[in-house]
Amino acid sequence: MNDDLFRTKVNIPRSEFKFGYQQNAMMLGSCFVENIGAKLKSFKYQVDVNPFGVIYNPISISSSLRMLMEERELFEDDLNFQNDLWFSFNHHSKFSNSDLSQCLSGINEGIRASSKNLKEADFLFITFGTSWVYELLSSGNVVSNCHKLPAKGFNRYRLNVDEIVSIYKDLIVELLIFNPKIKIIFTVSPIRHWKDGANGNQLSKATLLLAIDQLIELFDQVMYFPSYEIVMDELRDYRFYSEDMLHLSDVALKYIWQRFSDIYISEESTQVQKQIEKFILASNHRPFNVKSDSHQTFIRTSLAKIQEFLILNPSINLDDLIVSLERKLI
Repeated sequence: MNDDLFRTKVNIPRSEFKFGYQQNAMMLGSCFVENIGAKLKSFKYQVDVNPFGVIYNPISISSSLRMLMEERELFEDDLNFQNDLWFSFNHHSKFSNSDLSQCLSGINEGIRASSKNLKEADFLFITFGTSWVYELLSSGNVVSNCHKLPAKGFNRYRLNVDEIVSIYKDLIVELLIFNPKIKIIFTVSPIRHWKDGANGNQLSKATLLLAIDQLIELFDQVMYFPSYEIVMDELRDYRFYSEDMLHLSDVALKYIWQRFSDIYISEESTQVQKQIEKFILASNHRPFNVKSDSHQTFIRTSLAKIQEFLILNPSINLDDLIVSLERKLI
């Protein structure tokens, strides 16, 4: 029996813009970006994922992109010190460090590298997670991460549609001047922010969707991928969620990845990806006896196939797979 009889399927128009191994991409936003970005990176696509760490709100994503366009260097005065750690309100806590110079150098090296990546990117994927923001009372700036500081130090409020559209109208114009070839694909994270309540979460997501819709009308280079709708309308069952009933299960993520691939990954790159998947499986293979002649032959054959592949695809980096396989040689 046809499975489609038991669900409503989201119709996604084919994209005239295709992403593949010959293109570069940057991805910014909520943890949903991390999931799709990790998938792309695992298959060796050229993608820079969340150079500031996970970001949930539109203002912080906009600020991050402007920092990259300006290649803005941070100094000691831009950092804060709390709980024995130096940190930036523009960055995730993974950039924090007990040593000031190491914190600054790590942040600034990342900005320099990602500024170059944004300049060369063919695609920019942005995932909005929430329209709620935290404004630091001492500065009046919206922060990307509160770093577990007391709530009394922040003003929390929800952005409206006009505010988001106004910010991104200017930002997209600046981006197109900075990198005229870039294509921008927005998504809204299907992960619910339940602390806002069921209605509050829906209002937040609706605000993001309405803002993106207006931006699509304004710019030919702006598109939308309906990850939110796929979960709400196709995967409307709790078996597609993890134990907290908010984040998505591996099955759901694989399904969204497949829908994403069907729309945006070129056919040529899909075929190349299948070859890379075989190399990954070979690298991860665990035999009963690593010293057996058959396994050693398997490793040498796999390495030879990778070298042949790289002659035809020199821009793809498979160094980690080569190192992994060479370590198993006796």
